Amino acid sequence: MKIKNNFGESVEFDVTKLASSLKNSGASAEDVDKIVKLITPKCYEGITTKELYKMAFEALKGLSRSVAARYSLKKALSELGPAGFYFEQWISRVFQSLGYQTETGQHIKGHAVMHEADVIAKKDDKTYWMECKFRNTDDAKISVTTPMYVLSRIKDISGIDYKLFGTTTQFTDGWLVTNAYFTSDSTTFGEYYNLKMLSWDYPQNRGLKNLVDANVLYPVTCLTTINEVEKSKLLESGCILVKEFVENPKFLKLLNLNPEKEQQMLQEAKELMSIKISE
Repeated sequence: MKIKNNFGESVEFDVTKLASSLKNSGASAEDVDKIVKLITPKCYEGITTKELYKMAFEALKGLSRSVAARYSLKKALSELGPAGFYFEQWISRVFQSLGYQTETGQHIKGHAVMHEADVIAKKDDKTYWMECKFRNTDDAKISVTTPMYVLSRIKDISGIDYKLFGTTTQFTDGWLVTNAYFTSDSTTFGEYYNLKMLSWDYPQNRGLKNLVDANVLYPVTCLTTINEVEKSKLLESGCILVKEFVENPKFLKLLNLNPEKEQQMLQEAKELMSIKISE
């Protein structure tokens, strides 16, 4: 049977890939078997991977909300919009969790022009300019013109002393980060010019999905127990990561949930944070 992937391509339906994606989200072998047996009879020629995802997600919610939350990570990242401001905030939090100092929204004067930084990060003796490219569609790809543009920015700010993180420093490296995909030309260009690049699936086995699962850095948009309005309230209040409202009860109180729903939300969040998934 042929299915359509996110890029509109017709590919063979591989049930092992479906099972693997469920397993990699933390589903037990028993739950994986249940969902596969539930979904496969409903599949038809030309079904899209998006439709498959919806069926699997709904089935997972009935078995484990925390596993469903992990499974929905890609969609959750696409909800950090609409313009990508919260995606930049999330990336800043991700790198903080990995031991970096970060700043957002800085204006940096280059040799030629002024630049607005999405994220600036520092670790040890390295200071990084981080360009964040947010996309809210499943099939988005970042073309080679974007790393070219980022490289020109880095060239304009290189060799200049800046007061950042309480010290004088110069930019040493650049990052291009996206929740989408890179074209092959983009990665080839980035590798040639030593531009650090991070996307949903790049570098292989070390992309955003792997990074989040291995370090439990889930955004609040993953949660299945609260609605879109409630998620927006958390983001607007500065609560970007699931662990932030678990550690700080003030965020939870902003939502004015009834006791039952509050307990469900906390349970989902704590379960989500309790297991590191590595592939």
